[in-house]
Amino acid sequence: MAKEIILYNLKAGITDEEYKDYVTREKGPLLESLPSVKKFEMVKISGSVKGEIPYKYVGILHINSLDDFYQKDAKSSKFQDFLAKWQTKVSDFHILFGEEIY
Repeated sequence: MAKEIILYNLKAGITDEEYKDYVTREKGPLLESLPSVKKFEMVKISGSVKGEIPYKYVGILHINSLDDFYQKDAKSSKFQDFLAKWQTKVSDFHILFGEEIY
């Protein structure tokens, strides 16, 4: 199964509580409604063995097909509207994708 992993921080002025509410009410349900998405997970990082935390949030999309996601769902107006709103809340993001091997 394909995965898209998004590492990021919140913009100044956006609290963890506000973001959790946004994820619970809007982001999570929207992403899980996309046909190519099997599951969405959000992790708030609270610690690190090395002591440094470069990214406070990790979003994980479990995707049935990367092609379907990027060629169809990610181009939809519903996703583009979500993306525009999401980008007003986050900073310093890094997007990775790959295939699950175990």
